[in-house]
Amino acid sequence: MSNVNVTEYSRNCEIKPGMVFPDNMYRVALGVEYDGSQLKGFQKQTSASNTVQEALEKALSFVANEEITLVCAGRTDAGVHGTGQVVHFDTQARRPDKAWVHGVNTRLPDSVRVQWGRVVPEQFHARFSASSRRYRYILYSNPTRPAVLNKQVTHITDVLDVEKMNQAAGYLVGEQDFSSFRAAQCQAAHAVRCIHFARVSRHGAFVVLDIQANAFLYHMVRNIVGALLAVGKGKYEPQWVQELLLEKNRMLAPATAPAYGLYLVSVAYPEHFDLPEVVPGPFFLAL
Repeated sequence: MSNVNVTEYSRNCEIKPGMVFPDNMYRVALGVEYDGSQLKGFQKQTSASNTVQEALEKALSFVANEEITLVCAGRTDAGVHGTGQVVHFDTQARRPDKAWVHGVNTRLPDSVRVQWGRVVPEQFHARFSASSRRYRYILYSNPTRPAVLNKQVTHITDVLDVEKMNQAAGYLVGEQDFSSFRAAQCQAAHAVRCIHFARVSRHGAFVVLDIQANAFLYHMVRNIVGALLAVGKGKYEPQWVQELLLEKNRMLAPATAPAYGLYLVSVAYPEHFDLPEVVPGPFFLAL
């Protein structure tokens, strides 16, 4: 048993140099789904309530009977949805896995749900252990706005050239400087990221960008969608996206796409953590 201050350690949810994981502490990972349309984003805020983190920590603290602070794989903004978010927290409470799912869900608002829970090794970290994040952006191309999915997709009336959008997305693949797709408020140390794949496809009235990278910059996916829309509407040829990348100038790129069409659909981790496999959402794409 180490002499670690358990209360301070639990709040930090991380092992610092020289610290030993306490014998009576458990690390738990959760898979989380949420409808972000009525939420203020994932991260807990001092100036606003109604966030995913706030709802989860209140519910977890009730089930654990102690204060819980969690860490997520990727913070999402207000209006953005999650079907494959992953979080972890440390606790002294020993509960069966189903309690971290069903017990916590009874204390959550309808817009947030835990899909799975599992005790994980102390080396696991929801953010730093992740090898990739995958997002999908859903456009609804139709003359009239949808009623049922009004806050779950981005509606456009334009007829899009999906083939050219897909060609343009191909220029994004690989390790590159994405300064042209980086929001002014981004606090990342640099803009170099590695995109594993970026594909645009049509599913009836839905046009979907499916994109995976080792990590993303603030508003990066939504800024990419803004550029792909410009190509799809015929304002630019696909190679223009490559030119934007080379310019490394956000001022030359189109406006940021709305939040409602964006989903964090999965986070990948090394196999030895043995986390459940999640089918990327959102669910209505599988219909």
